[in-house]
Order: sequence, then C-alpha cells, then structure tokens
Amino acid sequence: METSEGFSLNSESELSFTTQLDTPDTAKYKYGVHLQTSDSFLRFPSPLTSSLCTDDNPAAFLVNQAVKCTRRINLEQCEEIEALSMAYYSSPKILRVPGLRAKAEIPITVHSILIQSLNKTLTQLEDTVMLNQTLVEAGDVKICTNVVLEVKYSLTYTSAGEITQAGLSLLLGTVSQAVVPLEQKFEIHFIQQNTKPVLLSGNPGYVVGLPLVAGFQPQKGSGIIQTMNRYGQLTVLRSTAEQDCLAVEGIRTPVLFGYDMQSGCKLRLPQAITCQLAVKKVKNLLKGQGFPDYVAPFGNSQAQDVLDWIPVHFITQASHMKDSCQLPVALFIEVKWTKYGSLLNPQAKIVNVTASLISSPFPETDSGNERTVLISTAVTFVDASAPAKAGFRARPTINARLPFNFFFPFV
Repeated sequence: METSEGFSLNSESELSFTTQLDTPDTAKYKYGVHLQTSDSFLRFPSPLTSSLCTDDNPAAFLVNQAVKCTRRINLEQCEEIEALSMAYYSSPKILRVPGLRAKAEIPITVHSILIQSLNKTLTQLEDTVMLNQTLVEAGDVKICTNVVLEVKYSLTYTSAGEITQAGLSLLLGTVSQAVVPLEQKFEIHFIQQNTKPVLLSGNPGYVVGLPLVAGFQPQKGSGIIQTMNRYGQLTVLRSTAEQDCLAVEGIRTPVLFGYDMQSGCKLRLPQAITCQLAVKKVKNLLKGQGFPDYVAPFGNSQAQDVLDWIPVHFITQASHMKDSCQLPVALFIEVKWTKYGSLLNPQAKIVNVTASLISSPFPETDSGNERTVLISTAVTFVDASAPAKAGFRARPTINARLPFNFFFPFV
C-alpha cells in the first residue's frame, strides 16, 4: 500500500465532518473517515446492539466490511420502506474528497442485478434499469417483488485519498409472509486505482513456500504499512558465487514460510574505515532498507487489524569485552508457528518472531591493507504446536439420592 504520496492510516475513525477547503487535510480521505455524500454520508446498514439492521451506520474509508442483519417489516407496507428499494442504495452521490461538492460528486453505477425467485433460482438481468419493489396479491397470498436482499459496493480510490469510481451489485428477491423477518447482506470493498490485486500467502493459514506477510507501523495508533511487492516485505541477504558483500548489496531474497534458509558473504574493510562507519554499513546489509516491525499471523491478515499482528522481537547480542566497538556479523530470524483449527484441516499460524543481531569486536588491522569479515544470515521455522490428542467425552456421573423411605415398607 503506497504511503509516500497517499493517505495516512489511523485506527480510529474521524467522527466529525468538515467543509473547510483551505485546510490541506480536508482534501483527501483518511483511513476510517466516513464517506461523505452530497447530502450526508454513505449509509451502510449493520447490526449494532442486536441482529436488527441499523440504517444510520456510515461506511468508512478503506474499511472493508461484510455483514448480515435482519429487518422486521410489514409486508403490506413493503412499497413504502426505503431500505428495501434499489434506489436507496444507488441514488447517493459520493464526494470525491470530503468537504468538496462542486464538480466532485461520484455517482454510484449499478454493475449487475440478480433476481431471486421464491424457490431460490437466480436470474441475471441484462439491463441495469431501476426497479421498484411491488406488492402483488395472488388470491389470499401476498408477496413483494424486487426487494433488496444483498448489496455489494465496490469503491475505487487513488493513493491521494480520492474516490474515483463507485460500483454497485444487487440481489433482488421476492418476499412472502413466510420469510419475515427479512435477512439482508451488505458488503463494501475498496480497490486502489491502477494496482493489481494483492495475492494472499494463505487463506487463512500460511501455505508452505509462499512469502511471509510483514509491515511496519510508522506511529503508535496507525495501521500496518506494507509494500506492494509481496516478495519484498520480509527479506534476507542473498548469497552469490562471488561471496562479495559489496556486490550483493541491495540484492535480497524473500523469507518463505516453512523454508529454513542460510546465506552469507565476505565484507572487505579498508584499513582507513572506522568502526562506526562499518557498523552502519553492515546493519544495512543484514536488515535491508526496511526491516518490518510486525508479521501477520495468517496469510490473509488485514492491515487494519493491528492488534492481531505479531511484533518482531529484536535482540542485540554482543561480546562482554568492554571499551570495544561491536560490529554486527550475523542476523538470526526464528519464526515460531503452530497448527490452528481442527485436526482435519489445521491452519498454520505464526505466534512469535525473533530477530537476533549478533555482534563481535571490531577486527584489528592485519598486515595487509584490508580486513575480511564473514557476514551471515539464517532463518529457522520452529513448530510450536502441542501434540494433538483425540478427545473423548467423560463418562457421565450419576449424582442421585433416593428418599430415605424409598424402600418402605420392605426395609
């Protein structure tokens, strides 16, 4: 996810609207900010305190959601209920950026309409014309047609935090008195413009051979920032035939789940180089440009679920020699994972990541003009799963007491 020219990720939603155009922050959407429309905000019905639909729930920027809720309706008044009509979800116009209304309204385009009959058969309409719910009487039976059952929003945004397109897919159905109260489904997804969908490393558990999902948190309270290159989120030094660290600088290899790795090279230090400069050089070789702070527990973990991500515990180990400059020579990464879920289909879940930076005293000058230092990296995956045991239910215990005169008059 791009951030250099894009939006900042905040874990808390902004609850207040603003219409000040002279403030730079109002010229783009931020993570969690309510999507504004020409009259208020984009409504996304959701269950809050109960399973009933709450229509005043706002849709938030970059917050993908998929919910189900029920609605109690009077079938005879279905034509008057806005939440059952197609126009209720397709008529709002979303503001391209918050607070800017002039020539910045994005209409919602209906992409597809599916019709579901009473016997659950589906038919896709060729035309996306506006359909209104209609009450039909067939003898003593009353049904309501063209009732909205499912709503799927698809919003396209730019890295600058602007909404560029809004699509809508609907499932309309026929409702009878037998299916009241009515269940509705709502989904909303955000797609960044001019980007390809990011492939997952598992769903949900990691798949052996796929790269680890990792990122960093720029500030406390923000979301996880990830590079769009899924093979560059957690990398280590790559070995080459030349074994020259300066030649392989910037050449990295991804950490693949389940694959133990080991690499290294030789770093030739000129006689004139200082220890502080060499330390900075070696750290860049071992950690790369952006070593992550967090690793996703599952292959499909979402960036906004910060509390679910596993922090990388960084440990520095040095020799006990005093008054000596310590030069990093190795980076060891240990990934502990466990089997999560049922015995029939266990899912790989990462539970701990530790990165140990090993240092040694700065080498003394040899007789030659340069010193050679061996630099190495290693990645180890450790299965921390407890042995699975088949469980059996305990035999029931009968704790019953008979009345004292149960056997009277025989005893």
